[in-house]
Formats: sequence, structure tokens, C-alpha cells
Amino acid sequence: MKKFTYRITDREGLHARPAGLLAKAAGDFPCSVTVEKDGKLANAKGILGLMRMAVKCGEEVTVTCSGEREAEAEVSLQQFFQQNL
Repeated sequence: MKKFTYRITDREGLHARPAGLLAKAAGDFPCSVTVEKDGKLANAKGILGLMRMAVKCGEEVTVTCSGEREAEAEVSLQQFFQQNL
């Protein structure tokens, strides 16, 4: 299991466009990818679950990758967050 924490810097938070892009990026990997905020978990491969979390600018999320190609997914998703959120 690989895990990282990221503080959202996009002033609009995790809204529809980046949530859709995140779901697509997470879907490129066979491992399980979850996003956690304040004890709430969402499957990163599902846009609706991500949007229901209502992550705002300045809030921290923890991303967990578990399973096949988890290390590769962690690196790729860290880059995604830095570039898009």
C-alpha cells in the first residue's frame, strides 16, 4: 500500500473538471485508489464520489493506492495533484 497527503491549492477545490480528470487518471491503474478527507472515503475512479466529498481549497486529502502497480500509481497521481489541484 502506498499513501500520500496533498493540500488542495486550486481556489475552486476539487470541482467537476479536476474530479473527472482524476477519475480518468486513477482508472489507468489496476490497483485500488481511494481519496480520504475528514474520515470520508471515495473511490478515486468515480467522479460522483469525489465530488460528494466537497473538497475545498486549503483542505488536505490522503490518497491511498493498493494493489498491482501501486507504486507507479502513487507517483503518477502525485504529479497529477501537483499539476491540476
